[in-house]
Amino acid sequence: MTMTTRTLFAAALMGASLAACSTTDIVLPPMDAPPPHQDTRAGLAPGLYDAGEANWNLTLVQSLPQPEGFVDSEGQWSPQIEMALAKDMEDGKDVPRPPKGISFANSDLAFGKDMVVMGNFHGFNVYKVGSNSKLKHALSVACPGGQGDVSIHGNLVFFSTEQRRGRLDCGGGGVEGESSAERFIGVRIFDISDLSAPRQVAAVQTCRGSHTHTLVPHPTDPGILYVYNSGTSAVRPSSELAGCSDGDPGDNPDTALYSIDVIEVPLDAPQNARVVNSPRVFADRDSGKVDGLWEGGEMTEDAQTTAATVACHDILAYPEFALAAGACGGNGILLDISDPVNPRRIDEVSDPNMAYWHSANFNNDATKLLFADEWGGGIAARCQADDPPEWGADIIYDRTESGLEKRGMFKIPTVQTAQENCVSHNGQLIPVPGRDILVQGWYSGGISVIDFTDSEHPIEIAYFDRGPVSAENLYLAGHWAAYWHNGRIYAPEIARGLDVLELVPSDYLTANEIAAAELITYDEANTQTQVMANWPAEPVVARAYVDQLWRTDAIDEALAKDVLSAVAEWDAGRWDAQLMTDLAEALGGAAERSEGKTAERYAALAEILGEAR
Repeated sequence: MTMTTRTLFAAALMGASLAACSTTDIVLPPMDAPPPHQDTRAGLAPGLYDAGEANWNLTLVQSLPQPEGFVDSEGQWSPQIEMALAKDMEDGKDVPRPPKGISFANSDLAFGKDMVVMGNFHGFNVYKVGSNSKLKHALSVACPGGQGDVSIHGNLVFFSTEQRRGRLDCGGGGVEGESSAERFIGVRIFDISDLSAPRQVAAVQTCRGSHTHTLVPHPTDPGILYVYNSGTSAVRPSSELAGCSDGDPGDNPDTALYSIDVIEVPLDAPQNARVVNSPRVFADRDSGKVDGLWEGGEMTEDAQTTAATVACHDILAYPEFALAAGACGGNGILLDISDPVNPRRIDEVSDPNMAYWHSANFNNDATKLLFADEWGGGIAARCQADDPPEWGADIIYDRTESGLEKRGMFKIPTVQTAQENCVSHNGQLIPVPGRDILVQGWYSGGISVIDFTDSEHPIEIAYFDRGPVSAENLYLAGHWAAYWHNGRIYAPEIARGLDVLELVPSDYLTANEIAAAELITYDEANTQTQVMANWPAEPVVARAYVDQLWRTDAIDEALAKDVLSAVAEWDAGRWDAQLMTDLAEALGGAAERSEGKTAERYAALAEILGEAR
């Protein structure tokens, strides 16, 4: 806001200020730019369960170890050791192979009413929130087959299976032969209404298994649920599942590549779930050629080698806007899902810095998209000092009238060691009104919280990190993801269990902003199905907006204190209707004279005061 605008705003509020209560006890947060912080993540001590830790504006409140039966008792999975063993075997050496710890790796989360479901390559675990707000293990379901991404709807848990060892009966020991009726790869559905007796009620076989999946509600029928399935495995033979075939679409128009699966689930009879469509969402708009997007390779000289677009890795659905964002190997795509069975691609982007478009997040009003790049596949050390900061990073787009336009990129600023697998991975918005804030897992790079309100200049505002598992070898470990849910951050640690963290107020995020985010609660939440946050007209939300206007030097101090004083009276049940109306009108006028995020914050603040009762 300019001084001229401030003066006008001050004049508009003069009458209201005279009527406001004392402002001597109103304290505003610091407005000066926060001092540079010392990054303490580099050089943390190694260890599986006793590694060094570093945190900044985040605090660890609970860390749950792996439940019995989900622990690799003899070692963790290390790509370096695997490669060395493979070479020894090629050289004819008789070397005993250690168990493959990736078989017990934790994967994604889903949130039920009072429970957290954590997927695992070996099955899934359910934790319930106790009376002391602490999580307690409640259920383990062993069902090997990875990668075990989970979603929840009511009493149903949806579970992705992609490895050829997966058995229809969830048994161990794998499956013999090229084709077998015992093999299962696809999306399983479990009924966990009785935690003492969970039941697999459906198992939808797919041609390429299920690496991840996304729940998409029917637009009007609550009895129907759709599942967008992302299969990335090799195509299974038609001798095992009819209709499956591989190959270039030029030679085989029916190839199972270059599509996603749409599964329809009748919720009163989930056993009848079935694939109802396999839309060609990568097709060329003009020719209809199904392999119409990036073919793989370097987009420019000295660019990143980008994967071909043959499948989506993650699809984030945002039903309130009838949109979905697909991170699909070589491209990020935007889908219109107003007809969920027939999603329609409405835009696509590519970038020479991106190796593998992995996952996506909208901001709350769907005006932005943040894509994550999984350079190195999650098993490589990609945050070392000589790694390009644009590779293995987040990339941020604004949605404009002409389509998605690139604005900025973000990669954690710390240097990780050669023993730490590190790359951008799964995350979720923290519902702070007036700001775009994302918490995200970076594997062994830990947990990072960024503010991308300014799309061109995202900044880190909090982190938590542990040292590597070993000082000698890189092991698969670290935070698969980090998600905000009902006031806390839940982060599945691939090798070590489940971490629960809380935000700490700071110069970058005030207690009011955190408290306003805590007002947004859900009985059920799935990480690939985004739900829009709508903040109530509560005093703390008003305070959060004042903090933001003050932090950005957009509001006069006296006026900010007048608003806060009136809000304090409102909070105490002594609100003055005329004063609130006057303030709301004045703030509305300020919104009209402002631009961008400042105008939005003024307008939101005016609306809250106008609704104050």
